[in-house]
Amino acid sequence: MRHAPLPSLMERGWGRGLIDFRFQIRFTNIKITHIMATTNYPLPSFYFNVSWEDGKYISFSEVSGLNVETEILEYRHGDSKDFSTIKMPGMKKYSSISLKRGSLAGDNTLFDWWNKANLNKIERKTVTISLLNEKHEPVITWKVNNAFPTKIDSGSLNAKNNEVLIETLELAHEGLTIEHP
Repeated sequence: MRHAPLPSLMERGWGRGLIDFRFQIRFTNIKITHIMATTNYPLPSFYFNVSWEDGKYISFSEVSGLNVETEILEYRHGDSKDFSTIKMPGMKKYSSISLKRGSLAGDNTLFDWWNKANLNKIERKTVTISLLNEKHEPVITWKVNNAFPTKIDSGSLNAKNNEVLIETLELAHEGLTIEHP
């Protein structure tokens, strides 16, 4: 059985700026044996929770600073034939984590933790941040080790704005692990 040839691009109007979306597709003797039903979409970032090591959950509207960086060491010895340095991985560097939430009347939890700092003595906590799926199960978990507050920003007051008062807590820490359960 012979089929008529498909029209060329010029015949279909592509060369004149016109687009014809009609396609001719012919299948003969095709057998589909397996169809993959799962799709893999990127994760949404809006459903998460934050908990302290004692299991207490505190609601936040935004979390940022969950990154780790490796510092670069550069070295060159004097009789190197290359007129450039070599680069080596150095120490890990963790950025401060910023947690934002709406201020609540009568809730002094974050300020009380920050206020416990006394020279080199501070209450350190393990903070767990979990990105959740639609079944409320963790998809990604960040564990922040030996975290302590370094800054509290109570937000700005403005009589002309119609906004929620947002307080910000910044945490310094000594390690971040990422788990994909």
